[in-house]
Amino acid sequence: MARKGNPARLVIALSVAAVLAIFLLYTSLVAQGTPSLQPSQLPGHEGRVTLGGKVVGTPTGDGHDAPLRFTLRDRSGTATIPVRYEGSVPDLFKSGREVAVDGRLRNGTFFAVRNTLVTKCPSKYAPAKKKTPY
Repeated sequence: MARKGNPARLVIALSVAAVLAIFLLYTSLVAQGTPSLQPSQLPGHEGRVTLGGKVVGTPTGDGHDAPLRFTLRDRSGTATIPVRYEGSVPDLFKSGREVAVDGRLRNGTFFAVRNTLVTKCPSKYAPAKKKTPY
């Protein structure tokens, strides 16, 4: 004996699948991520970006009472940009470290968004130590 299915269940399932497909298409086409750039790629770029590079010179300020000001340099050493940042400063932050920060370029200075400064762990990028045989 053949069992007749309820067409309402099929309609509901197809409707849910269509909504999910439209949402997936929308997020893949319309939603944009934050581009990651280095100082040499920054001029002429508008909008919020993630800026990465190496801290050079002597940073000033503490991020809370006074804005932290430092200079970022490309990994290749071709360009630098001054950065102004307010917020929590990672313990590992110092001159010579690789960092990433979100923000916008205004009048030749990169204004970082509060609490977006991230210091890259230097041990992950150091060459492995060679074991000496005994």
